[in-house]
Amino acid sequence: MEYSYLTDPGKVRDHNEDSVTALKNASGEILMAVADGMGGHKDGEVASSIAINHIGKRFLGASSVGNKQDAMAFLKDIVSEANVLIYKYTKEHPESNGMGTTLVMALLTPEFLLFCNIGDSSGFVIKDKSLYKITTDHTLVNLLVKSGELTEEEAKDHPRKNVLMRALGANMTVEMDIFDVETDIEGIFLCSDGLTNMLDNRQIELVLDSNLSVEEKLHKLILKSNNRGGTDNISAAYLIKGGN
Repeated sequence: MEYSYLTDPGKVRDHNEDSVTALKNASGEILMAVADGMGGHKDGEVASSIAINHIGKRFLGASSVGNKQDAMAFLKDIVSEANVLIYKYTKEHPESNGMGTTLVMALLTPEFLLFCNIGDSSGFVIKDKSLYKITTDHTLVNLLVKSGELTEEEAKDHPRKNVLMRALGANMTVEMDIFDVETDIEGIFLCSDGLTNMLDNRQIELVLDSNLSVEEKLHKLILKSNNRGGTDNISAAYLIKGGN
């Protein structure tokens, strides 16, 4: 099993508001997470950093996440804690009002695979060399697509496509989606929308299926995203399940 992660400010933004990690705990369980901060200036960077640092600390501090039900409760707890930390920060620093972050995570153990998300960062599995999106974007545009008010094509370039309906730190409590996923997969791929807004699934698949190392594939995806404009920060975490 091989995994890695990478983040890049892109070509337009003057700083990086994304945070990303991939960790293995004492039991060999793996947690991957991508957070795309928002709020302008340094505030988004603070929000995503608070979330990733807290989640990573709690995960490494647990010898094991336990069985599937225990793990689901654990994920809800650590995300709720991170949400409160961000929310309290904004109350103590009024200039940061409106600060928040998206969050997508994947937790892999020998027995199960869980995904969870808040916002519009994406979580995929790789099966038969193809990407399958697991998470659902919590955006206004996605809500309009589901209600039939917009088509998928109209949504792609909609002027309000980045308006989030959920974000970590926006309120004292937060609602998170959790997905129980089959473990019969080839890999896991998480990324911020800075990557998916620049590259479609097929373009990502071609890189992930190439004869490169995990790290080289991530570098190539970021290079391609930047070559197509790099209009946002770009972050990704990638795991090959079948590796050594």
